[in-house]
Amino acid sequence: MAAKLTDLDLLATFLEIYRGGSITSAATRRGLTQPAVSGQLARLEKELGEPLFVRGSRGVTPTPRADDLARRVGQHVDQLRTALDPGGILEGTVRIGGAAEFMTVRGLPALAPLTRRGLRFEVTFGLAGDLLAALRAAKLDVVLSSVRPAAGFTATPFTDEEFLLVGPPLLARTVDQDVLAADPARALEHLPLVAYDGDLPIIRRYWRSEFGTRPANTVAVTVPDLRAVLAAVIAGAGVSALPRYLAEPALAAGSVEQLHHPEVPPLNTLYVVTRSTTTPATDAVVEHLRSRDWGVL
Repeated sequence: MAAKLTDLDLLATFLEIYRGGSITSAATRRGLTQPAVSGQLARLEKELGEPLFVRGSRGVTPTPRADDLARRVGQHVDQLRTALDPGGILEGTVRIGGAAEFMTVRGLPALAPLTRRGLRFEVTFGLAGDLLAALRAAKLDVVLSSVRPAAGFTATPFTDEEFLLVGPPLLARTVDQDVLAADPARALEHLPLVAYDGDLPIIRRYWRSEFGTRPANTVAVTVPDLRAVLAAVIAGAGVSALPRYLAEPALAAGSVEQLHHPEVPPLNTLYVVTRSTTTPATDAVVEHLRSRDWGVL
């Protein structure tokens, strides 16, 4: 029995090195010293009769034999480790990516309970397209995406973002309410915009969804962080479309006002995305996010 458990430990250590690309990081995740991890790897390579990694200054690079071994045993070893671990304890590190704003305000607080069960997270911020490319290249394990991915991934919807058009009170008072009711785009076109980037992705989607046209407004500020967009709106630089979870505190404080009240608010679905082959750790993340009561975002 002891020999079997030792073999499982060797494979578990191998998978941590393979997934993290580093003996040092594998030692941290396994709770072992670096020499102990190196020793386990040496034992496994001796049993297999060939090297599994090429050592370099920036970590280790898997050999074709390592790629094949990880593909064959990875899911099975993860399932065995979970079965042998009573009480719902989770092990491993999940490399997760998402938008900085969502991860900071909602994502990381939502994931915190999993850390109390033993799971660890390495978080990457970025745009959905870049993060999905990193997921495809096995540089990430999970992506929280505002874009439904193409084929080749497993995508599970877990909540919807609701977008609000907001502006500072001073600018809100310049909107003719009668014109707003009859022709919203014309009533709002004198207002400067604060945008996430030059393509106006969120604002353009709001205008097309609610008004059936592109915004004709001038752009006063472009800044690649929705929290900074909100700060600029509060300061009076212009108006913007923002997720409710970001705008609501400023609305409650009276720092901004909602400029337009659609009958059906525009929504954007968020997906938790993994590769087709998962691990118990990534499965736990997906299920935790899917089953959570997010309320209105």
